[in-house]
Amino acid sequence: MAAAAADPRPLTGEPVPLDLLNTRWTQDGEVADLFAGAFGLTRVEGLAVWLGSTGLADRFRADAATLVHLLTAREALARAVADPADESARALVDAVLEHGRIRATLTPEGPGERTEFEDPTWGPAWTAARDYLELLGTAPERIRTCASESCGLHFHDTSRNGTRRWCSMSACGNRAKASRHYARTRVR
Repeated sequence: MAAAAADPRPLTGEPVPLDLLNTRWTQDGEVADLFAGAFGLTRVEGLAVWLGSTGLADRFRADAATLVHLLTAREALARAVADPADESARALVDAVLEHGRIRATLTPEGPGERTEFEDPTWGPAWTAARDYLELLGTAPERIRTCASESCGLHFHDTSRNGTRRWCSMSACGNRAKASRHYARTRVR
């Protein structure tokens, strides 16, 4: 079995819907896309990297049909996050959600749930859309886009006081601090 390819993205580990949005990012002033067949990976291999990174690889296959559905979900979520009031974006997210459902079950531990899909290739797309609803239900104000104009990555602010501005302090936050410092010292 071949070793899994390394994930080239600058930010990983966010909740699934935001992690999906972060499969497209800016690198050296150019748009990079994990699913575009770059970084020495085919489009489906990029999907396999993402499924592995999000913990979904054991539940879903990396194939062309799954990728098409996931790209549909990524576009729907991108529009919904950019403008939560956009009715057409909400309709796109709802259209993705039409492809799965949660069935209540009884387990030895008590009440449970089982996710069902008529077409399993919709599984990752549906999961991302469903998890987005959960984020909206718990803390919609903590769904953020990095404050760096040249970044655009998305994150869920889990800081205690809810004031996180940067996707990463070691990257964008540090650049912003260095830029402010340079501007202050240059004026003197």
